[in-house]
Amino acid sequence: MTLAGKHVAILGAGRSGRAAAALALRAGATVSAWDAASLDAFAGMPAGVEVHPNADEAQGREVVSDLLVVSPGIDTFGSYVAAFSKQTGEVIGEVELAARFYQGRIVGITGTNGKTTTTELIARIFSHVGLDGTACGNYGVPFAEVVLQSVQPAIVSLELSSFQLETIRHLHPTVSVWLNFAPDHMDRYPTVEAYRAAKLRIFENQTAEDTAVVRFGEDLPAIAAKVVTFSTINDAADWFSDGLVIRHHGEIVIDLDRDTSLRGLHNAENAMAALATGQALGITISAMREALQGYAPPPHRCELIRTLDGVEYLNDSKATNLHALESALRSQTRPVVLIAGGKEKGLDYSPVLPLLRDKAIAAVTFGQIARPLAGLFGSVIPCESVSTLADAVATARNLAPRGSTILLSPGTSSFDQFSGYEQRGNAFRDLVHQLF
Repeated sequence: MTLAGKHVAILGAGRSGRAAAALALRAGATVSAWDAASLDAFAGMPAGVEVHPNADEAQGREVVSDLLVVSPGIDTFGSYVAAFSKQTGEVIGEVELAARFYQGRIVGITGTNGKTTTTELIARIFSHVGLDGTACGNYGVPFAEVVLQSVQPAIVSLELSSFQLETIRHLHPTVSVWLNFAPDHMDRYPTVEAYRAAKLRIFENQTAEDTAVVRFGEDLPAIAAKVVTFSTINDAADWFSDGLVIRHHGEIVIDLDRDTSLRGLHNAENAMAALATGQALGITISAMREALQGYAPPPHRCELIRTLDGVEYLNDSKATNLHALESALRSQTRPVVLIAGGKEKGLDYSPVLPLLRDKAIAAVTFGQIARPLAGLFGSVIPCESVSTLADAVATARNLAPRGSTILLSPGTSSFDQFSGYEQRGNAFRDLVHQLF
């Protein structure tokens, strides 16, 4: 792709926008950056970029560009992007821009839940065998930053959100990974089908020479790539796990307790997706087993905080939607006292009730959604509604007998009381460590 002598307009002044601007500059373009935020938001923007703080839609309609690069945090189909698109040649995202300058192979990972852990596992496997498979995209560093390196890695482990996939055109994964799908981001998408359509774009540029690693039983359209499946439910899949061991075509290849620090069915799925990816690229099982040793899942994903009075405290603050909550519950082997709640996102939580009845002995809800959630959960198990996370921890402790697990798995976002799931998880960790 040549950008010499062309005008590239960058929409969004965050890290993704800065990386895209730097890449476009290096390619010889004239670059402008636009954001509705104040000038402070442009700190770190590369020298030579014309910056436009406090940019509104009226200004956008006047901008003439050859290429508009939209940051993933900005709604692709909203009126703001529409204004800046009025006089542009093409609209893409930072990931697509980077892909057009990248010379190596791409492993693309998407799914409603589990993307980050799987991206880390795949990058760890690549690193172990000397492929230097940098983790990037929606996790790690922006893809454009990787492409800007003096020596590009031969392969990347690229986490792809639905927001990033909306704006791809030519991005071509050698291996695509589809972990799962469940309704989410209904505050951005008009329908579940629109959200799913964005996710499915991960497959559209693959050919019969490529591989698609998918969860067994997912309702997917015809895929050109060779399909490899994994499951924790149906042993007819190519890769299967009961949460204790991982089998490939019936043969045990990984003992999760002995060979890894991964626990729970959801982590077994992430591990199988990573193993299937490595095998598709010719990496041996023994090398991948070595790579997984010592790996610890990222914080806020069923993270064991401590055991007190025979009760485990698990931090799953990353569970910001119903599917993540279901995955966390399904993976538990001890009776659960669930802590859930947060922002009202318009999700239907009734599908979790059978699993809640099976896995939990009680629940505590908190935050903006506390009362309606308690009314629903209370139809199948004892449930108390409180205001804050601190109240929830104290109440859950009184409800949890020895041998049980107190599981923070909110099932929604944190923005009613916290700046993000990380702050919420850290607060939970601090509260648990203060118990005596």
